[in-house]
Amino acid sequence: MNKTMPQPLTITITEDAADYIKVFSEQAGKPGSNLRVGVKGGGCSGMTYTLDLVEEPFDDDKVIEEHGIELYVDRKSYIFLAGTSLEYSGGLNGKGFVFNNPNAKTTCGCGTSFSV
Repeated sequence: MNKTMPQPLTITITEDAADYIKVFSEQAGKPGSNLRVGVKGGGCSGMTYTLDLVEEPFDDDKVIEEHGIELYVDRKSYIFLAGTSLEYSGGLNGKGFVFNNPNAKTTCGCGTSFSV
């Protein structure tokens, strides 16, 4: 019997997103900063993503390191973000971070809010 192993529930960040965070933190005068990601109530679909440049994690944060960037996620948000891939889109249709979240049942048109 050939079963595929389930993928670990974590949050990944693409290399493009990591590179953009490094450039953006330099431009913001916060070189070497990392990224706090989370969710909060609000937005047109019920929950909205949050992003912030920070130096250090909080004591109870989950820390994920990839491509030279650390992501800090509070435990409550991690439940809604597990399995998500954080990408960066710099194309003609708009620049910004894109959350590919398998937990989102619906998303809004702008891609910044979702419901589970």
